Amino acid sequence: MESLHQRVRLLWAGRSALGGLVLLGLAVVVDRFFVPLPLQVAVAGWVVLAALGAVHALFAHRIWRFSLEDDSLFLVRGVVTRTDTSVPYVRVQHVDTTRGPVERTAGLASVVVYTAGSRGADITIPGLRPDRATELRERLRDLAGESEATDAV
Repeated sequence: MESLHQRVRLLWAGRSALGGLVLLGLAVVVDRFFVPLPLQVAVAGWVVLAALGAVHALFAHRIWRFSLEDDSLFLVRGVVTRTDTSVPYVRVQHVDTTRGPVERTAGLASVVVYTAGSRGADITIPGLRPDRATELRERLRDLAGESEATDAV
């Protein structure tokens, strides 16, 4: 099983800290225009959210794993609720590599696997080095093509 790059922890923790800043901004708006709120409580709430986000990022990184098995892509993820996912290669429709501005800044990329079947049946593998993401995308594409050829009637 392969793990994600360690820098993805910073992205996940940063996302939690940013969400906490949005809530802090809302608390300031409420304080100014509606009900007086102690600013110390709002700041303390942001610190708690940022700390919880950092702890969650550490655990999520420790758990997140994926592997290319003989007939499927296998993923393990989730901190509170553990999810084991097996995506048969024959169900893979197409595979993308994405790099948003934050990921590019961190030197990371994601692979998105689109599958046939139910709505929202996309799998994202975040926190990969760009060269690893490209290699994984090409390998998944090849495996999907091979499985389609062997599955044909």
